[in-house]
Amino acid sequence: MQKLRQILKDVKSVKVTGPEEIVITGIELDSRAVKAGMLFAAIAGSLTDGHNYIEQAIKNGAIAVLVSKLPEVLHENVTYLLVSDTSEALGLIAHAYYEYPSRNIVLVGVTGTNGKTTIATLLFKLFRELGYSCGLISTVQNQVNDEVLPSERTTPDAVNLNKLMNDMVEAGCSHVFMECSSHAIHQNRIAGLEFNVAIFSNITHDHLDYHHTFNEYIKAKKKFFDDLPATAYAISNIDDKRGVVMLQNTKATRLYYGLKNLADFKGRIIENSLTGLLLNINNQEVHCRLIGEFNAYNLLAVYGAALSLNEPAEKVLVALSNLTGAEGRFEYYVSVNDKIIGIVDYAHTPDALLNVLTTIKELRNDNEEVITVVGCGGDRDKTKRPAMTEVACEYSSKVIITSDNPRSENPVDILDDMQAGLKSEHKRKLLVIEDRKQAIRTATMLSQPGGIILIAGKGHEKYQEINGVKHHFDDKEELLEAFQTLSK
Repeated sequence: MQKLRQILKDVKSVKVTGPEEIVITGIELDSRAVKAGMLFAAIAGSLTDGHNYIEQAIKNGAIAVLVSKLPEVLHENVTYLLVSDTSEALGLIAHAYYEYPSRNIVLVGVTGTNGKTTIATLLFKLFRELGYSCGLISTVQNQVNDEVLPSERTTPDAVNLNKLMNDMVEAGCSHVFMECSSHAIHQNRIAGLEFNVAIFSNITHDHLDYHHTFNEYIKAKKKFFDDLPATAYAISNIDDKRGVVMLQNTKATRLYYGLKNLADFKGRIIENSLTGLLLNINNQEVHCRLIGEFNAYNLLAVYGAALSLNEPAEKVLVALSNLTGAEGRFEYYVSVNDKIIGIVDYAHTPDALLNVLTTIKELRNDNEEVITVVGCGGDRDKTKRPAMTEVACEYSSKVIITSDNPRSENPVDILDDMQAGLKSEHKRKLLVIEDRKQAIRTATMLSQPGGIILIAGKGHEKYQEINGVKHHFDDKEELLEAFQTLSK
């Protein structure tokens, strides 16, 4: 519980109508979950407007309401908090309500199109290896030391995010590592949080269903760095063509990592194989268990963040050599009899798919056949669908396009979009199998001994979302089951 005055002190230009000397018992965005004494935040979202549910929240016991416009009917015993931006105010209020958890930890945020989950997870594992008590907030899972918590979205809403961070503080965490999605930045879910380190991985084609233009997508990412305090470190991929621009307005100390250009944290790939990467990092050699150039960038980002937090370089390199990646990121398995390599990866953007397929190309010994199974999610950016197929066909011997998470869309329409404008030579490589289970089984049956199968798009996910219902589905399970069938 907190006094209303206490949780409002960081919110600028708030007009209070109604009783001010009240105590808030909780904050809620869902009117159905409101209980007596709570503050209800009426957020206008892309699908629903919380202002339409104010009366229901009050009936359920809300004694304060955060609004950007006052309702026509005002209740005498309810306090209305009028602000120009409810999402930003909510972030500040939630941070204050949970007693400023980010001030009691070292907070590291990671943003970018690809690599966020891997970088955040590697940092979590690295600092655990270095002996710290840590928290992780990621797409795959949230974690407090060894306790794994479910993750519904990349970055939780402001209330749940601050609650989770407060739980981490109470559990004794000294460091928290989190992904900061473009949606979360744009929707002010991280408003009020005080970051010690912010990392930029890269930016490519994604989320245009939400941001509408690539420039708006870039602006959302850049805002994260623009808002950093002078006491923070901003670490960016200098090899990305927007890596310098991303930091141009930040007040934080700027640091860069890269493989191709001069950087504070400079890497060079000495060897890349299925046993891992042999890297030279700032003139020190280290063998890491991760594979591919894209992971070399991820490791450099992690190294840079650790050094900016004053961890000794030698200790960091030793710890890096022991780390494994995040679930569903270039996880590979080998069939018993035919030695077919199956790779499961979350790659769901054209650039991420290109990174994985070029890595596979580098790892091939004798021109082994590569079969790619890939789909695209429904109710998401449609413009990337044909690009995904083009990339898959360009770097694969055969491509099976299939269903991903169709959500409310007809899977057949998504598959039609994926074939739009396809070159004739690519059409000859293509199979269309709507059922994802059957697509994976077909790939294993078509694969030659020693061949490589890439199953892309879902990675760690354990479900398929069809018409609003999540059905259990795990690419890894399906691949291993198909391998077992082959061995009989």
